[in-house]
Amino acid sequence: MDHLENSNEESENQAQTLGQPLSDFLLQLEDYTPTIPDAVTAYFLQTSGFEPKDPRLLRLISIAAQKFISDIANDALQHCKMRSSNASSSHSSSKGKGTKDRRYCLTMEDLTPALAEFGITIKKPHYYV
Repeated sequence: MDHLENSNEESENQAQTLGQPLSDFLLQLEDYTPTIPDAVTAYFLQTSGFEPKDPRLLRLISIAAQKFISDIANDALQHCKMRSSNASSSHSSSKGKGTKDRRYCLTMEDLTPALAEFGITIKKPHYYV
């Protein structure tokens, strides 16, 4: 019987240690202010029919949306850099500027393939072609 009590005690301690990072993260969410405001996230969730009661869940969704947007913007930047490096290598006779001071502009030409990697397809209307 003593062995059974020790086994239950060990499993309780293990469950507490496994859940500790999650509970710490939830505590951090209470004080965190995401880039996407809670009101914006709540509005879009309400239009889709979901109304979270816990503000931590709202902030968690905001963080996920922020990460998604950040990944897309980063991929679009990589496409822009590749495109500009390919264009500069074909025009090597032009004056060589350092790439450190180069400014990049987000264009649909770079955004479309970045979104395609996430399964989002964008098509231009036929009157813009």
